[in-house]
Amino acid sequence: QTISNIITITMKLAIAALLAGSAAAFAPSQSAKSTSALQVSELELGVTEPLGVYDPLGWLETQPESFERRRAVERKHGRIAMAAVVGCIVHNNHIVFDGYLSPSNDLKFSDVPTGMAGIATVPTAGLAQIFLFIALIELAWLPASKYDGDYGVGWFGENLNPEEKARKLNAEINNGRAAMMGIMGNMVVEVITGQTMYEQYAAGHISPFGDGEGVF
Repeated sequence: QTISNIITITMKLAIAALLAGSAAAFAPSQSAKSTSALQVSELELGVTEPLGVYDPLGWLETQPESFERRRAVERKHGRIAMAAVVGCIVHNNHIVFDGYLSPSNDLKFSDVPTGMAGIATVPTAGLAQIFLFIALIELAWLPASKYDGDYGVGWFGENLNPEEKARKLNAEINNGRAAMMGIMGNMVVEVITGQTMYEQYAAGHISPFGDGEGVF
């Protein structure tokens, strides 16, 4: 029951993050707005064909002052989702740290199961450390108030010219959108099939429909 509750809460949080992040999913190319930090037009980033300007709720017209924050939320959630997808793939391939996650509980990193059920095996103190670390990042290192997403570290330490920076920021936004859909899809399919990513591929069950045997 506890694992089920954790999975349900995790999915709800992920859905909320996905919806919030996609609120400003596709921004228009007109009325370009530049930031001094990025030296690129924030409104031109993320315009993707064939949808182009995609604002079904009309927020860019009715709430233009909220665009900057919504874009910041989308960018940050995309970054988190990309890290989550990589982590999910790595863990599902059983690539783990050596040693103990919790010596007092005799819990090794290799004992943590793949999939969302893994979070339930982490001791409360470990979860508290994770949340405190995230809070430190959010409040001090990569503050949420920094809407332009540029934290002064460059691209792997390299300062890019505006054209190259715009190209990479556009790729980041689109990759983040794909990652948000990917990690959500992974969690949903895991609940539907009862199989983790590793178990699905190992069984050749790459479709969410069917009885868990074979491709379909």
